[in-house]
Amino acid sequence: MTEFARALDGYLRHVAIERGLAANTQAAYRRDLSGYVTWLASRDIDDWNDVTPVAIGEYLQSLASRGDTPLTASSRSRLLSSIRGLHRFLVDEGECSADATADLVAPKLPRRLPKAITIDQMAALIDAAGGESDVQIRDRALVELLYATGARISEVVGLNVDDVTAEDRLIRVRGKGGKQRIVPLGSYAREALEAYLVRVRPLFSARGQATPALFLGPRGARLSRQSAWLVVRAAAERAHVSGEISPHTFRHSFATHLLAGGADVRVVQELLGHSSVSTTQIYTLVTVDTLRESYASAHPRAQASKPIDLSN
Repeated sequence: MTEFARALDGYLRHVAIERGLAANTQAAYRRDLSGYVTWLASRDIDDWNDVTPVAIGEYLQSLASRGDTPLTASSRSRLLSSIRGLHRFLVDEGECSADATADLVAPKLPRRLPKAITIDQMAALIDAAGGESDVQIRDRALVELLYATGARISEVVGLNVDDVTAEDRLIRVRGKGGKQRIVPLGSYAREALEAYLVRVRPLFSARGQATPALFLGPRGARLSRQSAWLVVRAAAERAHVSGEISPHTFRHSFATHLLAGGADVRVVQELLGHSSVSTTQIYTLVTVDTLRESYASAHPRAQASKPIDLSN
C-alpha cells in the first residue's frame, strides 16, 4: 500500500468514526479522494509535503474543463471541502508540515433558493397518492409523513415501527451523523399511518423476513429510497403538479409553509434537524419573496402608475 493510500484509509476511518457518516457519504468521500490521490500520483507527487495550492487548483480546474462531463461549481466546492478535511487531518497526524488548502478559496456558488409548491398543490399531490389498495394506503401514509415531518427521504425510509409513538403524537427521526430529533405528527399523518399499520403492514410483513422497518414493500422488505422516490413522482403526475417534484420538495414545502404561517425560524431549524440556523434562514428568503410578489399583485398602489407628462 502506498503512503497516499495508507493516509487516505486512515482519514476515511477517522471521519466514519468521529462524524458517524452514513455508508453512502463514506463511499462518496472515498470516491472523491481516491480520484484526487490518483491525480497527484500521475503528476509524480509522492509526498504530502510536496502538494501545493497550485497543484490542488490545477486538479480542480482539470475537472471543471474535462470532456463532456465537466464538474459543476457546487461539485468542485464539495470536493474541495473533502480535500481540506484530508489535509487538515494529515497536519494533525504529523504526516505533513503545512496545510496546502489553507489559502484556497472555494468556487463562488449562485444562491439557489429551495423550491416549494403551494399548499393546494401539496394537498392535491397527497390525495393523488391515496386509494383503497394496499400499496395506495401505504403510499398515502408515506407522503403524509414526508410533509408532516419535513424529514429527508432517507430518514423516512429508515424509520422503524418503534420510532412512532402515536399516543404522544410524536415520531423519532434519525438524521445525519446519527443525531436524533423528535417531530410532532399532525392528525392527517396520524390517521394515514394508523390505516397503514393496521390494515397493510401486517400483510406485507408476513410475506418477508421479520424487520422493524416502518415502511415495507409488498414482499415484506424495507422500502428503498428509489421506490419512495417513484411513489412521489407518480403522485405528482396524477395530480398534474408540474416542475421537478422529488421527496425533497416535501421538505422544502414543509419549511416554507411553516415560516409563512408564522413559525419561529429556530423551531423550524429544530424540526428540520439543521445544525445551524443559517441553513434554515434560506427559507425565510423564499417567504419574503412570496410576500413581495403578493403585495405587488394585490396592493392598489404597489405598481408604478403611468408617468405624468409635464412637458405641456
